[in-house]
Amino acid sequence: MTDAAARKGPLTDVRLIELGQLIAGPYCGQLMADMGADVIKVEPPNQGDPMRIWGRGDYPLWWSVCARNKRCVTANLREAAGQDLVRQLIASADMVLENFRPGTLERWGLGYEELIKINPAIIMIRVSGYGQTGPYSTRAGYAAIGEAMGGMRYLCGEPDRQPSRAGLSIGDTLAATFACNGALAALHHRDRTGEGQVVDASIYESVLSVMEATIPEYVVSDYVRERSGATLPNVAPSNIYDCSDGIFLIAANQDTVFKRLCETMGQPELASDERFSNHTVRGANMETLDGIINDWTRTKTVAEIDRLMQEAGVPAGKIFRAPEMLEDPHYQARNAIVDTPTEEWPNLKMQNVFPRMSKTQGEIRWPGVTTLGAHNEEVYGGELGLSDDELHRLKENSII
Repeated sequence: MTDAAARKGPLTDVRLIELGQLIAGPYCGQLMADMGADVIKVEPPNQGDPMRIWGRGDYPLWWSVCARNKRCVTANLREAAGQDLVRQLIASADMVLENFRPGTLERWGLGYEELIKINPAIIMIRVSGYGQTGPYSTRAGYAAIGEAMGGMRYLCGEPDRQPSRAGLSIGDTLAATFACNGALAALHHRDRTGEGQVVDASIYESVLSVMEATIPEYVVSDYVRERSGATLPNVAPSNIYDCSDGIFLIAANQDTVFKRLCETMGQPELASDERFSNHTVRGANMETLDGIINDWTRTKTVAEIDRLMQEAGVPAGKIFRAPEMLEDPHYQARNAIVDTPTEEWPNLKMQNVFPRMSKTQGEIRWPGVTTLGAHNEEVYGGELGLSDDELHRLKENSII
């Protein structure tokens, strides 16, 4: 597992020590591991990362995804002996990743200023709710709070009720993705200069980064975006429509595409109707236009509408859930979901490594290991040189 030649991807010469738990930090580590990095995940002994028991359905399976390709060790970071183990790991690492509340690592003697004394070139990736500085930095911060502060939560849901949320931890995964992006940029800088640095990725700013033009629109026009449910204001037609046996998404808001939709519906005159003849008026008459389209789609099945839209070159598609993903030929052709055998599940399926790379594609080498501290002997013994007696003593003292 430690041999770079046995790993695939563009980061096979990179070692990352992953501290922290739950989603925002570990997802960044997953991205790195997927790209071939040697990720050593450090968990507290006797309990591990709470993600080990997270998930829905009858079994906690999220861990299999978020801890895949990682070597898992245990270390009690609240004890000096555990801190010393981590320092030894960091001394020969390229990056260290953490998502504790700011100030926590400093209290444990593992802050950046301490770590650069033993590894001046280390890149420290810090993921938090509010960032490492500012008046809110020491507050506890989860994805939901960052999504609210970053502006996303206000825009989610129907306009006649309280803001909703996506059924996923978008704030966490956005912060992790931006953290990974920053870490790779820092790695490029280090390759040129030899200098390490801190990557400070907050959840709220990660959400803010994808908020399009909400800030300048307000500053210039005093315009505040509001919730719009399943549609985007002034963009029509682009909605979910009823069919005789289900629902279907059609996005035909461009003039030429809308014309093709009208012809397919057998109502070509709609394209020149003064209510729908261009992008602006279609947006103003969205409700009326959606009603006309819905009257047509409900007379046909999803399969019929799908075929007609593809023949006409109109962007459209089914609303996918897990069953549809597993059955879809495009998913299958691109190997987007792969079998990843585990001890418990011989054909466990999960999303593949992404993005795709033409020369240095990563792969899933193993899923998240179920045994807590599964790689203690391999890492602490094989790489740090600790004897069996030393490992036994550390375990007896609840250090590992």
